Amino acid sequence: MDKRIEHRFAELKEQLEKIAETEHVEHTEMMGPLRYVDEEALLSWQVKARNLLSRACGKDSEHYREFLDSEDPRGMGETNADILKRLRAVFSAATEDYAGGHLASLRSLVQAEVFESELEQARELFGGGYHAAAAVIAGVVLETGLRELCDRAGLPHGKLDKMNADLAKAGTYNKLQQKRITALADIRNSAAHGRNDQFSPSDVDAMIRDVEQFLAQGLGS
Repeated sequence: MDKRIEHRFAELKEQLEKIAETEHVEHTEMMGPLRYVDEEALLSWQVKARNLLSRACGKDSEHYREFLDSEDPRGMGETNADILKRLRAVFSAATEDYAGGHLASLRSLVQAEVFESELEQARELFGGGYHAAAAVIAGVVLETGLRELCDRAGLPHGKLDKMNADLAKAGTYNKLQQKRITALADIRNSAAHGRNDQFSPSDVDAMIRDVEQFLAQGLGS
């Protein structure tokens, strides 16, 4: 799990509880006494919660769609206090699923499909003799995988070498793996800058295989 997202869930949960404490009764001529919460605070929270759910769950997720649906008023006499209760239930479910690793698992499955598609493209280019292009694509997949590992470890994104060093220092993988990633990055850089004399077709073939293995081991959980 991304520690920053986990922390944000906790922050917004605390903010939600404070908004709930602002509940008060307003008397109306047509509907009588109705319960409301601080409108401005709720609107601000909704924007922040919506953004978090889109990042943590994805815009195609049941959590995000249900959150959007729960924001709409339902019938006469419904107040923003009623809307808050629905949003709280959805947000609580998303928080629980994220903490339990269920959303991370779904994200990993989707991401794995994307990575596999890109690596398949690299294999096809390699098979067609476009070794430099294949190395560049494999390198992009590798760097994207490192970003995901940084998210899970609560580390900032940066250049590939910096992320590689930070992940090794954090114990995500060992020094031997760090050196291999550095070597793979060198192949990618040489290919991207047209220095084809600095790597061989067999280097690229091994690179694609090693990137695939690294992703399977590092992002498999």
